[in-house]
Amino acid sequence: MVKTIGYFLLLILTFGCQSKAEKTSRIFDVHIHGTAAPASQMAALKDGGIYKAAISTSWDLQEKYRKLNAPELRFGLMFPCPLGKVPYSSQPCFEDGKEWPEIAWVEQQIKAGKIDFLGELLNQYHGITPSDSAMFPYYNLALQYNLPVGIHTGGAGPDHGSPNFQWELGDPILLKPVLEAFPSMRFWIMHSGDQYYAHAIEIMQQFPQVYADISVVTNPDIVEKERFYTTMKAFYDAGLEDRLMFATDNGDIQKMVAAVEELDFLSAAQREKLYYENAERFFGQEIDP
Repeated sequence: MVKTIGYFLLLILTFGCQSKAEKTSRIFDVHIHGTAAPASQMAALKDGGIYKAAISTSWDLQEKYRKLNAPELRFGLMFPCPLGKVPYSSQPCFEDGKEWPEIAWVEQQIKAGKIDFLGELLNQYHGITPSDSAMFPYYNLALQYNLPVGIHTGGAGPDHGSPNFQWELGDPILLKPVLEAFPSMRFWIMHSGDQYYAHAIEIMQQFPQVYADISVVTNPDIVEKERFYTTMKAFYDAGLEDRLMFATDNGDIQKMVAAVEELDFLSAAQREKLYYENAERFFGQEIDP
């Protein structure tokens, strides 16, 4: 009898561990940046259950990531770069030290298969709105080549090195003129608007081509649990479960997955959408059965 009870306890524990692993074994992280140790970063992502990721960083550092195999990466073009540098890391964005990449060069890289999306767009750090005329040639390229576009929204941490940064430019409501001008362009709001999440919801309800990632707000080292819960509940109550995507922005993967798992209003199906299904659809990939 003792052996039988022990056997069933073992089955329960094994099933429970498998269920937990299954929850986190398939994640598409749509928002990461480079680090000084690319191989170690990729290993950590893989250990965290991430099989695909969308990365943006300095062009030189990004080239190093192209040589790595797992997880599978989508490569973004980060711009405009304040003083020609990536915020926080102060690495030159481009070899020529410019703040804006030349349009002809961008198109050449797209044709060469080196740019999968435009982003992270740093117009807020540069001190201009998303609808500034300087942005439109890049939007035109994104539309021409059917590339997704991801834009920084919300606030910023200290020491970002961007003298023209303006907090109010992180409001997603400022995207409206762009989305009206490019109604078929795939667009995603990074950080889900953060403190401006209500405006992110408003924009997403008005424009069905807009998605949002949940980086930063999911990070318990940055945003308190109660605010995260309130933010996520608002998105789901608004009926946007098909357009939210998991992302870490280089935060602690385990902590952020744990934060999602603690959301008691999410079903298993909704978690699958959040972890990878919505991202696969947004980036135009097939979802494995």
